Amino acid sequence: MTSTSQNSVTLAAEETAFRQIVLDHLFRYPGLQIQDLYKLIHQAAMASEHADQDIAGARDWLERELNSLGEGPGEPVVDPLSPDGGIVRVNLRPYIAAGGDPSALLAAFIRTANEYQGTLANLRRFWSYAEGMAAEGQLPFAPTELGGFFSKMEADRFPTVHHSEDYKATYHPAYRVIVCEFLVW
Repeated sequence: MTSTSQNSVTLAAEETAFRQIVLDHLFRYPGLQIQDLYKLIHQAAMASEHADQDIAGARDWLERELNSLGEGPGEPVVDPLSPDGGIVRVNLRPYIAAGGDPSALLAAFIRTANEYQGTLANLRRFWSYAEGMAAEGQLPFAPTELGGFFSKMEADRFPTVHHSEDYKATYHPAYRVIVCEFLVW
């Protein structure tokens, strides 16, 4: 097999894996909006590199969130975001319920923010997979909607975004995005 064909196979496997991640999120969060999809894709490509790298600030944020978790949807402890499973969301409610250590999660989060370097190439490629899904009718968004949203994000230099108000009100997201191998279980 030539290098070019190996790369094609690798990209095809990556696309298949990423499409499944998107479909899993759509199944669990049917009210997902375009900005929530963008947030998922941004996190898959960039992880938490945008996050507050100040340990005290990150600790206070985590403690406040843990103290006000409340009810939420059924979620796995770990939600893969990147096709290789290296970037994940650790959902706080099931993580704590399973006896997870907040200090270990905080350390993994800070380490991810400080050490992980995402790429715009991955962000663009993952978005193109979503556009393909939209073109095939697998997403509740028209390809033109996705293209317009992505163009706006690109013009704004791919900022991080918050979840949509509907998503927050319905699903009460509470998680940390980390490089999975940084979390000591």
